[in-house]
Amino acid sequence: MKITILAVGKLKEKYLTEAVKEYLKRMKPYATVEIVEVPECRTVEEEGDKLLARIPAASWVCVLDVHGELISSEGLAKVVADLTLSGQSKLTFVIGGAFGISQKLRETAAMRLSLSKMTFTHQMTRLILMEHGEPYHW
Repeated sequence: MKITILAVGKLKEKYLTEAVKEYLKRMKPYATVEIVEVPECRTVEEEGDKLLARIPAASWVCVLDVHGELISSEGLAKVVADLTLSGQSKLTFVIGGAFGISQKLRETAAMRLSLSKMTFTHQMTRLILMEHGEPYHW
């Protein structure tokens, strides 16, 4: 399984960077995980175009979206397991910037996922998504 986490901006806070590194290490036995960062832009549309350009070919795409579907950790693990069983070997999770994601990107996604009814910074979203890759949900 190859998982790409495609995100706007770089993690600047050391505590977040260290936590993401730890979860990357924990996920190594289960999947190859790559984090791809695109620079912040002036508009959501411009960021969306940069993100779309970096989605790997033949990848199933899940966009993290405040208006997306709310599911449990176990529900997300089931989605990933079902995709794996169906032969899908590339997954991409897309995290927009501070102002969200473009409509074009929403329309491209196979799934739109909301992590909570609460709003998190895009940096925290990256960490939360990484934590949900832990095998106790798989």
